[in-house]
Amino acid sequence: MHQKTWEADGVTSITLVDPSGAELPGWEPGSHVALRLPDGLVREYSLCSAPEDSSRWTVAVLRAEKSRGGSSYVHDRLSIGAEIEVDGPRNAFSIDSDAAHHILIAGGVGITPIVAMMRRLESEGRSWHMLYAGRSRPSMAFVDEVSAHSASAIVHADDERGGLPDLRALFAGAPAGSVAYCCGPAALLDAVAEVLPPEIPLRSERFAAPVVQVDSDGDTAFDVVLDRTGQRIPVPADVSVLDALADAGVDVPSSCTEGICGTCEVGVVKGDLDHRDFVLTETEHASGHTMLPCVSRCRSAELVLDL
Repeated sequence: MHQKTWEADGVTSITLVDPSGAELPGWEPGSHVALRLPDGLVREYSLCSAPEDSSRWTVAVLRAEKSRGGSSYVHDRLSIGAEIEVDGPRNAFSIDSDAAHHILIAGGVGITPIVAMMRRLESEGRSWHMLYAGRSRPSMAFVDEVSAHSASAIVHADDERGGLPDLRALFAGAPAGSVAYCCGPAALLDAVAEVLPPEIPLRSERFAAPVVQVDSDGDTAFDVVLDRTGQRIPVPADVSVLDALADAGVDVPSSCTEGICGTCEVGVVKGDLDHRDFVLTETEHASGHTMLPCVSRCRSAELVLDL
């Protein structure tokens, strides 16, 4: 780790460089990386630095009140000079290059992928406007940078405005060909979905999986076959594919285990997939070539993975 910076109350950013000085892989706004922390945890964070700068990556981490260990480790124990293994970058939250106009919506630390989008759209002279909402300005990372674009960006601090933002006004008069992007807590995403005009597509990234009623009573057991070795692994009806692989000694990187980060994505050679993730697109679901084994299953008796 090259640098550690206080960004807002409860938000710290860390900047990573290659220890050898080599360039880092390229990425586009909306990308995230998985940090393999020294205590064994793997956690996903959105990149919020400049994609044009291949010398460094920066992520911003909110200290979670109910941390499972990742955010507290980054805030309290991760020191400058520490070496961290990083997976990625991956991008399931990309900018639509064909959109005529872009509506950016960020809630709290959800600003991290959104601010990278804002910078890219502004630098390319693309049409955009933005809402950045938070509890208070001191808790909002990058708020000064966003505020500097006052012609296109609205900063809504609840304690200043006396309540929640007017989301309907955000979409009023949006030109044809607009695409909306939202990252933040579930309450914000749900509120946006409720008022979003049907003609405006929504791309979103969540902090946690939405509550969805899944009928697991119909889940059946099946076998996973590893295409590269022929190893056959039984998957009981009440065990995830990811856990069955781990129990058999097959290491697949994972983080959220909720189907929202994409870290555990694996290729599929054959199988009737039952997708239950919130990352892959409808096209990717339909292709049958990839899956997230932390939540998704197989309806057929055999699932062949590209492992």
